[in-house]
Amino acid sequence: MVRMLAGNADRDRAADVLKAAYAEGRLTKDEYDYRIGRAMAARTIEELQQLTADVPNGPSALPPTYQRPQPHPQGQLMPLQQPPPIVPYAPPHRPQNGTATAALVCGIISPLVWGLSAIPAVILGHKARNEIRRTGEQGEGAATVGLVLGWLWIALGAMMMLFIVG
Repeated sequence: MVRMLAGNADRDRAADVLKAAYAEGRLTKDEYDYRIGRAMAARTIEELQQLTADVPNGPSALPPTYQRPQPHPQGQLMPLQQPPPIVPYAPPHRPQNGTATAALVCGIISPLVWGLSAIPAVILGHKARNEIRRTGEQGEGAATVGLVLGWLWIALGAMMMLFIVG
């Protein structure tokens, strides 16, 4: 039976596993001191495995095993495995605020109804912005555009009234 000799990196990994187990309260101080002493004096990987086998997240002080790439028929080296695909993070779907949409529609149709929907556009725009801040829904832009169009049509109507009266 061939025994693999342990290196300093192997001893350090075993010591890290034992430190974590001691910090979690899985080992007593005396048991930790005893195992650390034995880990630093270990000559083989098997000894390190015995010291960490009963500790969660530390069954082995072995480094990850690597396999040599197999030669391609044309003499080029090919990797053994493809890396896992990268899955982009998709944020959770946020619904569109209906009040914001209504404010936008009222603002857009204001010229068609001679500015009669401008006041509802402003009221709905303010209401939508408050709802969006509270709920985190989408529609901030629609609410803002509805507000701006509503105020523009109100201002335009006021200017026309001043022009007609004055």
